[in-house]
Amino acid sequence: MLRLLFTFGRMIKFSHTIFALPFALMGGWLAAAGPPPARVVGWIVVAMVGARSAAMGMNRLADRALDARNPRTRNRELVTGQISPAATRALIVAAIALFELASWRLNRLCLALSPVALAVLLGYSYTKRFTSLAHAVLGLALGLAPLGAWIATTGTVEPRILPLSLGVLLWVTGFDTIYALQDIAFDRAAGLHSLPARFGVTPALWIARACHAGAFVCFATVERLFHLGALYDLGLLVAGSLMVYEHTLVRGGRLVRIERAFFTLNGYISVSLFGFTLLDLAR
Repeated sequence: MLRLLFTFGRMIKFSHTIFALPFALMGGWLAAAGPPPARVVGWIVVAMVGARSAAMGMNRLADRALDARNPRTRNRELVTGQISPAATRALIVAAIALFELASWRLNRLCLALSPVALAVLLGYSYTKRFTSLAHAVLGLALGLAPLGAWIATTGTVEPRILPLSLGVLLWVTGFDTIYALQDIAFDRAAGLHSLPARFGVTPALWIARACHAGAFVCFATVERLFHLGALYDLGLLVAGSLMVYEHTLVRGGRLVRIERAFFTLNGYISVSLFGFTLLDLAR
């Protein structure tokens, strides 16, 4: 059973939760101007685990045939038979149920909006079949995290949280565009859509740079809207420097460094911004 759980965790890349969870918690902390009630934090984490597990399970199920043809992904657990399609469907249903339970336990607005969030999360897996803006749809899926946490904490929607969500959307769009460079040849051969497949390596990298520049502006706007101070500014400087460094790693389309740029640096970016936000609010 333990081995099966680890296999499921590898399949859905559970460790990548670090990209979205810090921003969700950041949304909750900003909403409460400090630590939200422990109960709210707990259900936010449960909702994030359920939502992301459902989304990744759907992604692996939808892409099973494509992953089997792609040299980079042909060893994924669903392709090799380590996890069956039936087990993956059961995982998706259980994860959706967990997400809905958390939404119900948080407040009525969270529950009412949960189908919208699920539509984005589950629908993303099919977008690369018809649009090169699939990266932005993934960005929207993760960008909903701070907005959702704000609603979970306050029971309302307030416009000043939107720049944080937009910043996450642009940040994810940028790094997912970089990540898609690995599959440019396969995507073109399979008729799939991505910004690198449509425009080529150099234009795609410029689009990613523009997205990250926009993300930095959005994150800087958060500082003004919430009257944060020097500690947040330090976190913003760290995040901005890491985004710049990420682009130096893949300059000229150096694919060998993409894994490092994708996982390690982006994990540091989300954790840094949340950590320094938490410290600033605790002043």
